[in-house]
Amino acid sequence: MSKVKYYYDPETLSYRPIEVTNKLRISNFILFFLSAILFGLVGLLVLLNSSWMNTPTEIAQARELKNYKFQFEILNQKLAQVEKVISSVEDRDNNLYRVYFEASPIPEEQRRAGFGGVNRYKNLEGFNNSELIINTTKRLDILTKQTVIQSKSLDEIERLAANKAELLEAIPSIQPIRNKDLTRMASGYGPRRDPFTKQRRFHYGMDFTAKRGTPVYASGNGIVKRADSRSSGYGNHIRIDHGFGYVSLYAHLSKYNVRRGDKVKRGDIIGYVGNTGRSAGPHLHYEIFKDDQRINPLNFYYGNLSSEEFDALVTQARQENQSMD
Repeated sequence: MSKVKYYYDPETLSYRPIEVTNKLRISNFILFFLSAILFGLVGLLVLLNSSWMNTPTEIAQARELKNYKFQFEILNQKLAQVEKVISSVEDRDNNLYRVYFEASPIPEEQRRAGFGGVNRYKNLEGFNNSELIINTTKRLDILTKQTVIQSKSLDEIERLAANKAELLEAIPSIQPIRNKDLTRMASGYGPRRDPFTKQRRFHYGMDFTAKRGTPVYASGNGIVKRADSRSSGYGNHIRIDHGFGYVSLYAHLSKYNVRRGDKVKRGDIIGYVGNTGRSAGPHLHYEIFKDDQRINPLNFYYGNLSSEEFDALVTQARQENQSMD
């Protein structure tokens, strides 16, 4: 049984019972129902805008963002591995390949240079994980640049390797007369006594004495530049242009086996020992030029002499005797 509620009636100065009609009951119910709806909506809005409660869409988005972050972390680990590999290739490139082929190393600053000027990553700013995304993108850009630089470097090394093979075939690297055909190595490079004036003068080549008609061999690949007697003192002589700044000269020949413009290979017979020009006897006067400067031919006999033969040749070449021309 419900309790009876009273109200004070000032006219009768007494308490009178409150009469609850059906209309009052309905109005109270409606008021309660609307209040409940209002408070429910307010509570729902508060919950939706707080971290206590997420909608299914937000939960799915949060899960997706977490997955993206995880994927970025994996990508950064892979980038670290790629950076290590690239660094190893760059190290071999600078300290092995480019050293071997006599190319200047690529500076570290050039390989690691970033991108100056405008902010390339402005569109990636303003997000929860912007720093992670920007750093990853920068690493990818730098790695891409490093890869391009390294690719160009390897292209250059490939060209140098091709030139190196050609250079090794071209360098005048064998003795122009075989040891078994030599009478002796008469005179080396350096100050020697002139056979005609008996005065000391600089001898710019090496003299190999041998019988007249002994074959003379090209010391490296090249093109015959001259095969004539129009150079004072040399008599019949041949000059071979080997490229790369190298020229070899063979003087006092009895006859030629090649003509100007002929292509020759190392070991080809180009002429024969003689006694033409300013010569004190049958011999071959041999010179090497590098960039138009005469250099000591003794430094180039690594192609067909044993270490014992080379040591003996060095000993003979150091003797300050009389030259043959």
